[in-house]
Amino acid sequence: MNLLTTFRGSMMEGFLPGGWNLEKIDRLADFSGDAMVKRCSWWHPKFEPVACGSLADFDTYMGHEIAREIQLTKQAGRPLAIILPVGPMGMYRWAVYFLKEWGVSCEHVHGFNMDEWADKDGNTLPADNSGAFQYAMEQAFYGPLGSATVPKSQRHFALKNELPTYATQIADLKKKGAKLDTVFGIGRVCHIAFWEPHFAAEFKTEAEWKAQTHRLGARLHPLTIEQNALTSFRSRTTLVPAFANTIGPALFLAADHIIGGADGSFGRGMQWQGLSLRMTLQHEPTTWIPSTYMPTLAGRLFFLKELAEPLVAECN
Repeated sequence: MNLLTTFRGSMMEGFLPGGWNLEKIDRLADFSGDAMVKRCSWWHPKFEPVACGSLADFDTYMGHEIAREIQLTKQAGRPLAIILPVGPMGMYRWAVYFLKEWGVSCEHVHGFNMDEWADKDGNTLPADNSGAFQYAMEQAFYGPLGSATVPKSQRHFALKNELPTYATQIADLKKKGAKLDTVFGIGRVCHIAFWEPHFAAEFKTEAEWKAQTHRLGARLHPLTIEQNALTSFRSRTTLVPAFANTIGPALFLAADHIIGGADGSFGRGMQWQGLSLRMTLQHEPTTWIPSTYMPTLAGRLFFLKELAEPLVAECN
């Protein structure tokens, strides 16, 4: 007896994204260890999942990857347009450490935060609100870089008046030889940024879905809200906005290089991201599971080794 056998007539009907094949997803959940990272035909030849033995390793490796991209583009004399998440976050401390240790200035970096909490009209939290992504980035990355930081005019946040300009700004930078990196986490319902799976129902074709650059006041899935209540708001669901501003596939899939992270473990055997990670890696690309497109791009996806352990019941 499980969800599949008790689904009909339950409150889960109409709750999970309509395009999800639960039987197929359940089969993917059986993958563990090497089977979870087995290469698929749709993976980019230069896409690589990287297992991390601990959260400390995860933060360090991912921070090094970000810093290395900044260093390499600096050495090449190229601008770097980098799409940045708030979640995961631990890697920013190490990115700052490596950049300072190497003496690398970020004057050539243009940071584009991928999303921000909003209301249905795209209005966002004040920049000094501790829950705002803009606040988080200033505290974790831009501020600690000190004199080597990204110039203020080159820090972009997913605000109502700025998010719609991202596509043009990034296109202009690429015309000047910029490299585009997408740094990302994977949502509980496999979103990238806050581009949610249920958006797929709005588009007739994959091409139309892929052409979307952004959305103001994106309607979030309940599991996204609850995920963030647990990971960012100390379980206080009532603090989490029900909408957000977000970039779309036209931006996060345009990357020359990706740096992904899956660190969704709570400890004591509890986790929230093991299934999402398996869907990302082993389900063929579909607009109903946005994260499935990320392995089609060159780069690395760092994940806690714990997430690859068998997904079996363990009462806590």
